Amino acid sequence: MLQPSRQPMPAESVDPDHKAFLADYMGRLHRATAVDDAIFASISATRATWLRTREQGGRVIFIGNGGSAGIASHLAIDLAKNASVPALCFSDASMMSCLANDYGFEDWIAHAVRLSARAGDCLVAISSSGRSKNILNAVAQARTMKLDVITLSGMNADNPLRNLGDVNFWVDSRSYNIVETAHQFWMMAAIDLVIGRAEYPAS
Repeated sequence: MLQPSRQPMPAESVDPDHKAFLADYMGRLHRATAVDDAIFASISATRATWLRTREQGGRVIFIGNGGSAGIASHLAIDLAKNASVPALCFSDASMMSCLANDYGFEDWIAHAVRLSARAGDCLVAISSSGRSKNILNAVAQARTMKLDVITLSGMNADNPLRNLGDVNFWVDSRSYNIVETAHQFWMMAAIDLVIGRAEYPAS
């Protein structure tokens, strides 16, 4: 039996404390993703790097931990499927457990890069704090292999990942959710810039 649909709660019934919290929260996101010429230039440079990677027969490799790993997987799928730029991320549980068991968690992604990356590839390293040892070690490995590197970080302005890439994105926020949202939004903007459209069918 169909249940009657519930009517939406009127806006004036929102708890004032909740409204104040959310207004502040949305304001933080707005400030963190405020656009300027530097962000535009970084997104444009990301597009150019990815297109050069494709022209060289390379792939874009996304890496991250936790929420950033989820973002890495999403970006790799969309870049490959929607923008026709070959891409992947190291999300296979067997690979992770094997390499972490053999080389330690701080070095497993570096060894994944060593084993799987090749000349012409681009590494996109995502770490909200910019201090994840396994991400930093993977970037160092990518540098020894002369790969292009794009970094995304946040939190403290002096985090070690922030200046290690050819293109570097930094979010001025100490909220993990806001940092991760900005990272995904900026990379999605770069993907859509490759495509040349903001709206397109799913298939």
